[in-house]
Amino acid sequence: MSMSDPIADLLSRLRNALVAGHDHVDIPASRIKEEICSVLLREGFIAAYRLIEEGPQGTLRVSLKYQGENRRPVLQGLRRVSRPSLRVYAKSAEVRPVRSGLGISILSTSRGVMTGKQAREAHVGGEILCEVW
Repeated sequence: MSMSDPIADLLSRLRNALVAGHDHVDIPASRIKEEICSVLLREGFIAAYRLIEEGPQGTLRVSLKYQGENRRPVLQGLRRVSRPSLRVYAKSAEVRPVRSGLGISILSTSRGVMTGKQAREAHVGGEILCEVW
């Protein structure tokens, strides 16, 4: 079955797993999803991820991160910005901080997938995939 927006599927699976309090979530793998997970890991929003080589596509197993005794999720919100029906592109100077700097925007640039802050520092623009806080 083909999916029209695999990045929105990734974000929905993460959001649903966090609400349910799961320790990890399995997501059908792709290169762009793996790069988004890499950014989330680097920025401290998830605990870990690994690629499980099973079947033709493989699976990404993402370990979710919680804080405190009441297991409050570190990822408070995820929002898809650019969609298949409406792509959103920004120049490096147009990339704005998310939630007054408490969150990050994830961009797909000519130099790979990176945060909005990294894109501003590298003076590259691109497609704004999502915002995370």
